Amino acid sequence: AMALCLKQVFNKDKTFRPRKRFEPGTQRFELYKKAQASLKSGLDLKAVVQLPPGESINDWIAVHVVDFFNRINLIYGTMSEYCTEKSCPIMSGGLKYEYRWQDDSKYKKPTKLSAPQYMCMLMDWIEMLINNEDIFPTRIGVPFPRQFQQVCTKILTRLFRVFVHVYIHHFDSIINMGAEAHVNTCYKHFYYFIREFSLVDHRELEPLVRMPQGWGS
Repeated sequence: AMALCLKQVFNKDKTFRPRKRFEPGTQRFELYKKAQASLKSGLDLKAVVQLPPGESINDWIAVHVVDFFNRINLIYGTMSEYCTEKSCPIMSGGLKYEYRWQDDSKYKKPTKLSAPQYMCMLMDWIEMLINNEDIFPTRIGVPFPRQFQQVCTKILTRLFRVFVHVYIHHFDSIINMGAEAHVNTCYKHFYYFIREFSLVDHRELEPLVRMPQGWGS
Protein backbone atom coordinates (compact mmCIF):
# COMPACT_ATOMS: atom_id res chain seq x y z
CA ALA A 1 0.00 0.00 0.00
CA MET A 2 2.82 2.38 0.88
CA ALA A 3 4.45 2.00 -2.53
CA LEU A 4 1.15 2.79 -4.19
CA CYS A 5 0.68 5.86 -1.99
CA LEU A 6 4.13 7.14 -2.82
CA LYS A 7 3.52 6.60 -6.52
CA GLN A 8 0.34 8.65 -6.34
CA VAL A 9 2.21 11.43 -4.53
CA PHE A 10 4.83 11.65 -7.25
CA ASN A 11 2.14 11.77 -9.92
CA LYS A 12 -0.22 14.31 -8.52
CA ASP A 13 1.45 16.50 -5.95
CA LYS A 14 3.03 19.31 -7.90
CA THR A 15 4.66 20.86 -4.85
CA PHE A 16 6.50 17.65 -4.10
CA ARG A 17 10.24 18.16 -4.29
CA PRO A 18 12.79 16.07 -6.12
CA ARG A 19 15.01 14.16 -3.73
CA LYS A 20 18.36 15.59 -2.86
CA ARG A 21 20.91 12.96 -3.86
CA PHE A 22 24.43 12.21 -2.73
CA GLU A 23 26.90 12.03 -5.60
CA PRO A 24 28.39 8.54 -6.04
CA GLY A 25 32.12 8.47 -5.37
CA THR A 26 31.96 11.13 -2.67
CA GLN A 27 32.71 10.48 0.99
CA ARG A 28 29.16 11.58 1.81
CA PHE A 29 27.77 8.93 -0.56
CA GLU A 30 29.86 6.21 1.13
CA LEU A 31 28.65 7.35 4.55
CA TYR A 32 25.06 7.38 3.33
CA LYS A 33 25.46 3.80 2.06
CA LYS A 34 26.97 2.78 5.40
CA ALA A 35 24.05 4.34 7.29
CA GLN A 36 21.48 2.70 5.00
CA ALA A 37 23.16 -0.71 5.31
CA SER A 38 23.07 -0.65 9.10
CA LEU A 39 19.48 0.55 8.98
CA LYS A 40 18.49 -2.42 6.80
CA SER A 41 20.48 -4.89 8.88
CA GLY A 42 17.76 -4.82 11.53
CA LEU A 43 20.13 -3.36 14.13
CA ASP A 44 18.64 -1.56 17.09
CA LEU A 45 17.91 2.02 15.96
CA LYS A 46 19.76 3.39 18.98
CA ALA A 47 22.91 1.70 17.68
CA VAL A 48 22.29 2.69 14.05
CA VAL A 49 22.49 6.42 14.80
CA GLN A 50 25.87 6.27 16.56
CA LEU A 51 28.83 7.87 14.82
CA PRO A 52 30.92 5.17 13.12
CA PRO A 53 34.53 5.08 14.35
CA GLY A 54 36.83 7.40 12.43
CA GLU A 55 34.04 9.38 10.74
CA SER A 56 33.52 13.12 11.00
CA ILE A 57 30.52 14.13 13.08
CA ASN A 58 29.59 16.96 10.70
CA ASP A 59 29.57 14.61 7.71
CA TRP A 60 27.43 12.15 9.67
CA ILE A 61 24.98 14.90 10.65
CA ALA A 62 24.88 16.28 7.07
CA VAL A 63 24.04 12.84 5.65
CA HIS A 64 21.21 12.37 8.14
CA VAL A 65 19.75 15.84 7.77
CA VAL A 66 19.45 15.35 4.01
CA ASP A 67 18.09 11.82 4.40
CA PHE A 68 15.50 12.86 7.00
CA PHE A 69 14.49 15.79 4.79
CA ASN A 70 13.85 13.36 1.92
CA ARG A 71 11.93 10.89 4.08
CA ILE A 72 9.80 13.39 5.99
CA ASN A 73 9.05 15.22 2.76
CA LEU A 74 7.73 11.93 1.40
CA ILE A 75 5.68 11.20 4.53
CA TYR A 76 4.10 14.64 4.45
CA GLY A 77 3.54 14.29 0.71
CA THR A 78 1.43 11.18 1.31
CA MET A 79 -0.60 13.06 3.94
CA SER A 80 -0.92 16.32 2.08
CA GLU A 81 -4.39 15.70 0.64
CA TYR A 82 -5.72 15.44 4.22
CA CYS A 83 -3.87 18.54 5.39
CA THR A 84 -5.65 21.50 3.83
CA GLU A 85 -6.30 25.18 4.53
CA LYS A 86 -9.73 24.08 5.73
CA SER A 87 -8.73 21.14 7.94
CA CYS A 88 -5.59 22.79 9.34
CA PRO A 89 -5.92 26.59 9.26
CA ILE A 90 -3.17 26.82 11.90
CA MET A 91 0.14 24.96 11.97
CA SER A 92 -0.28 23.23 15.30
CA GLY A 93 0.26 20.16 17.40
CA GLY A 94 -2.98 19.89 19.32
CA LEU A 95 -4.47 22.78 21.27
CA LYS A 96 -1.35 23.53 23.29
CA TYR A 97 1.24 23.98 20.55
CA GLU A 98 1.16 26.45 17.70
CA TYR A 99 4.08 26.98 15.34
CA ARG A 100 4.64 30.27 13.57
CA TRP A 101 6.85 30.72 10.55
CA GLN A 102 9.87 33.00 10.45
CA ASP A 103 12.71 33.26 7.95
CA ASP A 104 15.16 35.94 6.98
CA SER A 105 13.46 36.95 3.78
CA LYS A 106 9.69 36.98 3.46
CA TYR A 107 8.64 36.56 7.10
CA LYS A 108 10.88 38.59 9.38
CA LYS A 109 8.52 38.20 12.36
CA PRO A 110 6.97 34.91 13.55
CA THR A 111 3.80 34.65 11.44
CA LYS A 112 0.68 32.52 11.76
CA LEU A 113 0.32 30.26 8.74
CA SER A 114 -1.94 27.35 7.88
CA ALA A 115 -0.27 23.93 8.17
CA PRO A 116 0.04 23.44 4.37
CA GLN A 117 1.56 26.93 3.96
CA TYR A 118 3.98 26.29 6.82
CA MET A 119 5.02 22.94 5.33
CA CYS A 120 5.59 24.52 1.93
CA MET A 121 7.72 27.34 3.39
CA LEU A 122 9.62 24.82 5.51
CA MET A 123 10.47 22.43 2.68
CA ASP A 124 11.56 25.31 0.40
CA TRP A 125 13.71 26.76 3.17
CA ILE A 126 15.43 23.43 3.96
CA GLU A 127 15.98 22.72 0.29
CA MET A 128 17.66 26.10 -0.13
CA LEU A 129 19.98 25.41 2.84
CA ILE A 130 21.03 21.87 1.92
CA ASN A 131 21.79 22.98 -1.65
CA ASN A 132 23.91 25.88 -0.42
CA GLU A 133 27.60 24.92 -0.81
CA ASP A 134 28.62 27.45 1.88
CA ILE A 135 26.52 25.59 4.46
CA PHE A 136 26.52 21.99 3.18
CA PRO A 137 29.82 21.80 1.28
CA THR A 138 30.06 18.75 -0.97
CA ARG A 139 33.58 19.18 -2.32
CA ILE A 140 36.36 17.22 -0.61
CA GLY A 141 38.51 19.36 1.64
CA VAL A 142 35.99 22.22 1.90
CA PRO A 143 35.32 22.66 5.63
CA PHE A 144 31.88 22.98 7.20
CA PRO A 145 31.05 26.50 8.39
CA ARG A 146 31.36 27.25 12.12
CA GLN A 147 27.59 27.54 12.56
CA PHE A 148 26.88 24.24 10.76
CA GLN A 149 25.44 22.37 13.77
CA GLN A 150 23.32 25.40 14.75
CA VAL A 151 21.80 25.42 11.26
CA CYS A 152 21.14 21.66 11.49
CA THR A 153 19.50 22.12 14.89
CA LYS A 154 17.13 24.64 13.34
CA ILE A 155 16.35 22.33 10.39
CA LEU A 156 15.79 19.27 12.61
CA THR A 157 13.69 21.23 15.12
CA ARG A 158 11.37 22.31 12.34
CA LEU A 159 11.26 18.83 10.79
CA PHE A 160 10.26 17.47 14.20
CA ARG A 161 7.22 19.75 14.02
CA VAL A 162 6.11 17.92 10.88
CA PHE A 163 5.94 14.70 12.96
CA VAL A 164 4.08 16.58 15.71
CA HIS A 165 1.46 17.84 13.26
CA VAL A 166 1.12 14.55 11.35
CA TYR A 167 0.84 12.42 14.50
CA ILE A 168 -1.55 14.68 16.37
CA HIS A 169 -3.80 15.80 13.50
CA HIS A 170 -3.51 13.07 10.84
CA PHE A 171 -2.93 9.84 12.73
CA ASP A 172 -6.19 8.35 11.44
CA SER A 173 -5.07 8.97 7.87
CA ILE A 174 -1.72 7.31 8.55
CA ILE A 175 -3.52 4.22 9.86
CA ASN A 176 -6.06 4.19 7.00
CA MET A 177 -3.25 4.33 4.46
CA GLY A 178 -1.43 1.44 6.11
CA ALA A 179 1.58 3.72 6.60
CA GLU A 180 1.74 3.50 10.39
CA ALA A 181 4.75 1.15 10.64
CA HIS A 182 6.67 3.19 8.09
CA VAL A 183 6.01 6.53 9.82
CA ASN A 184 6.74 5.05 13.26
CA THR A 185 10.09 3.65 12.15
CA CYS A 186 11.06 6.94 10.56
CA TYR A 187 10.03 8.82 13.69
CA LYS A 188 11.98 6.49 16.00
CA HIS A 189 15.08 6.76 13.81
CA PHE A 190 14.81 10.56 13.77
CA TYR A 191 14.14 10.69 17.53
CA TYR A 192 17.14 8.52 18.44
CA PHE A 193 19.36 10.54 16.12
CA ILE A 194 18.48 13.93 17.59
CA ARG A 195 18.83 12.53 21.12
CA GLU A 196 22.20 10.91 20.36
CA PHE A 197 23.72 14.26 19.35
CA SER A 198 21.50 16.58 21.49
CA LEU A 199 20.38 18.40 18.36
CA VAL A 200 16.87 19.46 19.40
CA ASP A 201 15.95 21.18 22.67
CA HIS A 202 14.03 18.76 24.91
CA ARG A 203 11.20 21.34 25.28
CA GLU A 204 10.52 21.00 21.55
CA LEU A 205 9.96 17.27 22.07
CA GLU A 206 7.18 17.70 24.64
CA PRO A 207 4.18 17.44 22.26
CA LEU A 208 5.06 13.80 21.49
CA VAL A 209 6.25 12.71 24.93
CA ARG A 210 3.00 10.84 25.51
CA MET A 211 3.11 9.02 22.23
CA PRO A 212 0.77 6.01 22.10
CA GLN A 213 3.84 3.87 21.46
CA GLY A 214 5.33 5.06 24.74
CA TRP A 215 8.52 6.45 23.23
CA GLY A 216 10.17 9.61 24.20
CA SER A 217 10.32 8.67 27.83
